Amino acid sequence: MELLETILSNQNMNEAYLRVYKNKGASGVDGVTVDELKQYLKENKDELRQRIRTRKYQPQAALRVEIPKENGKMRKLGIPTVVDRVVQQAIHQILSPIFEKQFSEFSYGFRPKRSCEMAIVKSLEFLNAGYEWIVDIDLERFFDTVHHDKLMRIISNTISDGDVISLIRKYLVSGVMVNGKYEETSVGTPQGGNLSPLLSNIMLNELDKELESRELQFVRYADDALIFVKSEKAASRVMKSIVRFIEKNLGLIVNTEKSKISRPEDLKFLGFGYYYNSKDERYQTKPHPISVQKLQRKLRQLTKRNWSVPLDYRILKLKQVIFGWVNYFRITNMKGVMKQVDKKLRSRIRVIIWKQWKIPKKQIKSLVQLGIPEEEAKGLTYCRKGYRYIGLSKVVQRVMSNQRLKKRGVPSSLERYLKVRTAI
Repeated sequence: MELLETILSNQNMNEAYLRVYKNKGASGVDGVTVDELKQYLKENKDELRQRIRTRKYQPQAALRVEIPKENGKMRKLGIPTVVDRVVQQAIHQILSPIFEKQFSEFSYGFRPKRSCEMAIVKSLEFLNAGYEWIVDIDLERFFDTVHHDKLMRIISNTISDGDVISLIRKYLVSGVMVNGKYEETSVGTPQGGNLSPLLSNIMLNELDKELESRELQFVRYADDALIFVKSEKAASRVMKSIVRFIEKNLGLIVNTEKSKISRPEDLKFLGFGYYYNSKDERYQTKPHPISVQKLQRKLRQLTKRNWSVPLDYRILKLKQVIFGWVNYFRITNMKGVMKQVDKKLRSRIRVIIWKQWKIPKKQIKSLVQLGIPEEEAKGLTYCRKGYRYIGLSKVVQRVMSNQRLKKRGVPSSLERYLKVRTAI
């Protein structure tokens, strides 16, 4: 069976539809929603297949949206139509196993049964084996700068079905719609499409093969790559030669300002930081300070006093954020960090509960009901101090104790961490 027919088979197309439906997501330029997709495919599936077979199928432009990055800049995403998502996913499902056999064991991004955690564990292995000088390569706007002809040549070395090659190229040049205006895409693989992660790995696998041929120790997650060597001199030599290879052979742009030679303590990789544990005489991981700041900022947003939502809803959202964050960093040492996070969170929750009591009379009555003498309750209520003082006051901490907040459902990042942490 030709590769295209395998992609268009009933089983593969149905699996692709189910994956797109499960992932939900916004509509593309045609406004068709994921919920409308099933009926559309039921009525047009055969025609869609025939148009693809005869090369008459033309993907629609992706809808350009921008989302903020942690550095304050904007990341450009291209949202394909739901039908194009199904076709892209169908291609991905067949091509991925083919290229997986070629990919490096040191590549961890957007691959089945691989994760950020595995990349961090491998980086620690290199550091603790004495590779303590790190070449940190930063590719500038990688997804926007991929050279189409170079990418298609690489794919053609493995895929001989011309119909499949033609279909992939159509997606690369299908363009984007920006504020209602069409823009061509002569370079790049728009982030947001189901095919983009696979195409990026196919392109950067050329870098992996080059590093392996030089017998260098490295870890790559998508377009984030670290190379580990044993001396500063070796790091300088590798930096120069690899930058030259990337720009000359792959046609990509290296951000020379952000690319650098680092020591472990200065690294930030996938949100993780590194430090040397002198007691155990080895490097270990921690959440990078910037990652902790991002968590604290998110928790502050969810505990704003002027956000008029029920406390139960706040608690639900807090659990989602805290559990997800702690699970991601479960292999790090962060007991102290989690204690500080909990302390600040409980203080803000106490203020929210205090504010919900609203008028002084209710505040006094609530404190008395919780065991505070009336005069002491009045003293706190009429103290004319700010909310921060209230949240940190011994009276409020006594009546809204950690145990009472726990019974109320307020999550503890420390408890979650102690439950899920994984030693490495």
